[in-house]
Amino acid sequence: MIFQSSTVDQAEFAAVTGWVPKPEGLCKDVRCVPAADAVGADGRIDVRVAAQRLAMAVVEDEQHGLVALGPESGSALASAVAPELTLPDAHGNPFSLSALHGRKVLLVAWASW
Repeated sequence: MIFQSSTVDQAEFAAVTGWVPKPEGLCKDVRCVPAADAVGADGRIDVRVAAQRLAMAVVEDEQHGLVALGPESGSALASAVAPELTLPDAHGNPFSLSALHGRKVLLVAWASW
């Protein structure tokens, strides 16, 4: 779910996520999560606060003004730091993932089974 701002209209948030703001918090069906601070004085929902309360991952691209909200998983990622990994390169020399620190990296894994 990608939003154009870190605050969104209640109806848009509800339509995309299924979570509706109510006096008791953000609710979906009969479940409610306390999140009074997710709704601002202007009635808009702060996506970052809502994501934290609902244990959903959230990523912001400040340069483009976009906010991506991950699916409900029950456990959001605390960081995007990959574990240390050392594998042989195409020439058989050991290569550590940490050598790419500070760069964007795409890891592709494949298995035959």
